[in-house]
Amino acid sequence: MFPYPILTACLILMWLLLNGFTLGQFVLGAIVAVVASWAMASLRPERPNLAKWYLLPKLFFRVVYDIVVSNLAVAWVILRSGRQRHSPGFLTIHLEIRNQFALALLAVILTSTPGSAWLEYDSNDNTVLLHVLDIQNEAVWRDTIKNRYEKLLMEIFA
Repeated sequence: MFPYPILTACLILMWLLLNGFTLGQFVLGAIVAVVASWAMASLRPERPNLAKWYLLPKLFFRVVYDIVVSNLAVAWVILRSGRQRHSPGFLTIHLEIRNQFALALLAVILTSTPGSAWLEYDSNDNTVLLHVLDIQNEAVWRDTIKNRYEKLLMEIFA
C-alpha cells in the first residue's frame, strides 16, 4: 500500500504545515501523499546490470581527466576567439550501445564535458547528434567517443 512510507509521512506533514492542522486537511493530505507515493513507485526504473562494476573508477577518472582537458581547450578557444575563428558544428555518431543506463551515462558524460553537448538520440538508427564548440576533425571526435567511452561502457553494462 505504501511503497515509500517515509515519503508518504513527510508529504502528509508538509501538507499539514502548509495548510493547517485539521481533520479534513489530514485526510486530503493523506490521499495526496498516497497517490504521490504510488506515482513515485511507477517511476522506479529497473536495476542496472553491472557486469564489470570494478571498471567504474577507471571510467570516473577518465571522465574527470577529459573534463579538465576540455575546460582548458574551451578556455583557449574563448581566449583566442578575437584573433582566430573556431569552427562549431554538429556531428552524428552511430552507436553500438543499446543499454538504457549506458546511454544515459554517455549522455551525461558528453554533456558535462565542456565544448560538447548531446542534442538528440535516435533510437531507430541508434545515432546521437552532438554539438561541438570547435570541431576541427570529426574523425577524432568519433574515435574518442567510440573507443574512449562507448567500449568501456559496453564492458561495464554487458
